[in-house]
Amino acid sequence: MTNKNVFYSAVGPALTPYGIDIDKAELAKLDPVSTPANIQYAWPHPSKRYLYVVSSSGGPAAGGVSSSTHVANVFAIDPATGALKPHGDAVKLATRPIHASVDHSGRYLLIAYNNPSSLSVHRINADGTIGDKVEQPNKLDTGIYAHQIRVTPDNKQVILVTRGNNAPTDNPVDPGSIKVFTFKDGVLANLAAVAPGDGMHFGPRHLDFHPKKPWVFVSIESQNQLMVYKLDDKTGLSRDPLFVKNTLADPNSKLRQAAGAIHVSPDGHFVYIANRAFWTTDFEGKKVFAGGENSVAVFAINQTSGEPTLIQNADGHGNYLRTFNIDPSGKLLVAAPLWAMAVRDGSNITTVPAGLVLYRVGQDGKLTFARKYDIDATEQKQQFWAGMVTLA
Repeated sequence: MTNKNVFYSAVGPALTPYGIDIDKAELAKLDPVSTPANIQYAWPHPSKRYLYVVSSSGGPAAGGVSSSTHVANVFAIDPATGALKPHGDAVKLATRPIHASVDHSGRYLLIAYNNPSSLSVHRINADGTIGDKVEQPNKLDTGIYAHQIRVTPDNKQVILVTRGNNAPTDNPVDPGSIKVFTFKDGVLANLAAVAPGDGMHFGPRHLDFHPKKPWVFVSIESQNQLMVYKLDDKTGLSRDPLFVKNTLADPNSKLRQAAGAIHVSPDGHFVYIANRAFWTTDFEGKKVFAGGENSVAVFAINQTSGEPTLIQNADGHGNYLRTFNIDPSGKLLVAAPLWAMAVRDGSNITTVPAGLVLYRVGQDGKLTFARKYDIDATEQKQQFWAGMVTLA
């Protein structure tokens, strides 16, 4: 490696590190480690010495089979290479974890669960292992279908993004909301809930914070929108969004779409959001891609107002970009298509593989495709999470 970053890709229960050469836009594969079940999400400790990984035998890859394995693991990160080594005992969880993060002090691991929608807070011991669960004395409003849990930059509040179920084919239809809690010594208390209208046309998935300004950028999954909120000391977020933008190259498309992961660039000048299309149709007795946009939408951020302006929809070179990340220098973006997809090509059917898609990031924020590394990921063994870590 020519820098101090490593990229991790989770396919099923296997977690593989890759060394990164930013200048050449290349990855070098290292030895993988395994978890007891399919990896759902991972988050590094602020010290960059540990990686917290939540996994489950439930979720989309379970194929409808009942699941009972839900765990949180810790891996020590080799500061020279990024290689991983199990660290401490796994912690059993009650239900499927969908997201996890660590507070800025490095003292608490926060986990979100989608069904039933809930959360938990666990102490992190001085040696980086997972300690006791923090009992919550207050009844918490955790909404419907939690999808992400983040701590605000001042470490005083926790935001739980609850997606609800309001896309065209969801049944039942449920409201989405962004729940905000006060956060002190691992204990949460209800502070506010943000849900435009009745929440029935509001399906938030993920959010990210501007590194310098009090702006929060939220991907709205089922409406393919980017919303911008202002951080507020009293309510967590402003009651109404400052701006609402469509993420698609063709906002009038009738094909079903879903906005996905979102990341603000390290310098705060751009915000990137994944557009996903992964539904199928029948062709000659086989399921093939029904069409739609798989891309990374690039928005330039006005540094005075926070208003984002769409400047590019970069081809995703794969199906269903579930996760992606940007290196701390802001020069390289790596996206991770979830699975291989059969695609109609005239009268033939071809397969577009999953993989790791590398883009160079220009000074104007726009993406230029550099290369793709194909990965063996299927509907049964999905590339469910991928992310980048700067080494200690």
